[in-house]
Amino acid sequence: MADRRYTKSHEWVAVDGKTATVGITDFAQSQLGDVVFLELPSPGRKVAERETFGVVESVKAASDLYSPVAGRITAVNEKLAGKPELINSDPYGEGWILKLELTGGLPADLLDEAGYQKVTEASAH
Repeated sequence: MADRRYTKSHEWVAVDGKTATVGITDFAQSQLGDVVFLELPSPGRKVAERETFGVVESVKAASDLYSPVAGRITAVNEKLAGKPELINSDPYGEGWILKLELTGGLPADLLDEAGYQKVTEASAH
């Protein structure tokens, strides 16, 4: 997804004005396997860049979720409570995790698609 930026910990962020939408990448969901539960924060909470904001649990493992950007959480994807598998089937669309109101800019170390592809290729070997 060319309009997104990625972290080395496999989260993505798409920014529209001051709103950032965050999720996990297709690579991350494929490594996790079937997602069965998410522990997500409440709207209104402020998160710092790289701060843990929740947990995603799959049949294989539980993994912390990290915010790629700093901001105030304005929404969490309520659909995931009843259908956590949306993360597996549509990680860049219906499987988004939360929305933030940015309190800063995009960190310089976020990866573009080509950079993230190199990270996943290195992880796969």
